[in-house]
Amino acid sequence: MKAREFPANKEPADGSAETLPLRGSLGRPSSVRRFHLAVLEGSKTNSEYLSKEDSCSIGSHPRNDLVLEDPTVSRFHCEIRLTPQGPVLRDLGSRNGTLVDGVQVLVGVLKNGGLLRLGTTTLQFQLGNELNKLPLSGEGRFGSLLGSSVPMRAAYALLEKAAASDATVLLDGETGTGKGAAAESIHRQSSQGSGPFVVVDCSAIPENLLESELFGHEKGAFTGATERHLGAFEEASGGTVFLDEIGELPANLQPKLLRVLENKEIRRVGSNTRKEVDVRIIAATNRDLRAEVNAGRFRSDLYFRLAVLRITLPPLRERAEDIPELLEHFLSTANTAQAELEWLRAPEFVSKLQSLSWPGNVRELRNYLERCAIFGSAPAPLEAPVKGSTVPILDLSIPLSSARERAVAAFERQYLDALMKSHDWRVGKAAEQAGIDRISLWRLLRRHGIKNPRRSRD
Repeated sequence: MKAREFPANKEPADGSAETLPLRGSLGRPSSVRRFHLAVLEGSKTNSEYLSKEDSCSIGSHPRNDLVLEDPTVSRFHCEIRLTPQGPVLRDLGSRNGTLVDGVQVLVGVLKNGGLLRLGTTTLQFQLGNELNKLPLSGEGRFGSLLGSSVPMRAAYALLEKAAASDATVLLDGETGTGKGAAAESIHRQSSQGSGPFVVVDCSAIPENLLESELFGHEKGAFTGATERHLGAFEEASGGTVFLDEIGELPANLQPKLLRVLENKEIRRVGSNTRKEVDVRIIAATNRDLRAEVNAGRFRSDLYFRLAVLRITLPPLRERAEDIPELLEHFLSTANTAQAELEWLRAPEFVSKLQSLSWPGNVRELRNYLERCAIFGSAPAPLEAPVKGSTVPILDLSIPLSSARERAVAAFERQYLDALMKSHDWRVGKAAEQAGIDRISLWRLLRRHGIKNPRRSRD
């Protein structure tokens, strides 16, 4: 198998193949290097794909950017995205895995000329020197979303298109990135902005009640149904229904939601008649629904009906330059005298904030700054190491047993905090991953004083 030779591309204006010289109105890079994917063996041999943006999805389904007609390739096999760290490949839960230069990877940085193996198909990845200009908004905010970094302005450009249309929108991204704020901002700036905005959290409502919450029920439909109840789709008539954590929607309700999307009609629980509804649907998830489709947990036809316009909100670690602006906004709304908050604006403190990874993203940053404002000091995570060694500082003045107890307690707290954030405070899912029952998890959370920050504010 011979590696494919690509024609030489035009050199960037500054002579560097590694930099991104084109810049937007706010002085940040607004272009990315173009990349090639050539099929060397297997599906569509000798064909190639030339990138148009900063990412490319690969799989056997026609909705991918590069479609591989190979029965050993999953519908959504993997994705390549250009990041500040380089071109990153991420497997999307494929059946046969993805090999990079002979090594199976879940997430990995690609080298120029690297070979990818998807099922029986082999691809070669190569960066070009030509540039693709990214579509960016000229604004530094969208609704209640703040940040003028390139990743956010790229998201704003799509959010603005969403607001100008009545298309169904799927918002994805890590927990705490602002998907709820984005959904409401789309609604407020759309033609339905004067109508109701109804939120349904698919992860917070028990499965046996979710159908009634969405579609409503008739009196006597089930035990306890003492009167007719209008569901979210009827309640939001003329406006928008925001389905948060759509990845948690039970399998038996997925075809019913699909019917709403396709026919704009619902049927209340306990009723034999259908009723037309006039609503727009915006959904959000912190999962990659393409991987859920591969795993058979989410219907592919429902995914495509939801993802008419798919918008990914970037994590805070990829837009650290927005932290000073976010900090200023949060401090301006704090119920504390501004003179007492000046230490939070110190350059060295802001620099520390920008060096952290913030797994809980903007929500975590906001909660952290609230604690700082209340207590007048900077608690963890600033005291915790961001990278590298996790070896604790030893205190030889205390007995071994006491030191061990401290270390175990610190580990438990760190583990539980990260566990709950990764599952967006869904106790059932978190307990399942930790391999313990819900009651035991609740006891550990109480012991360490770990609380859901959203409920704490309530």
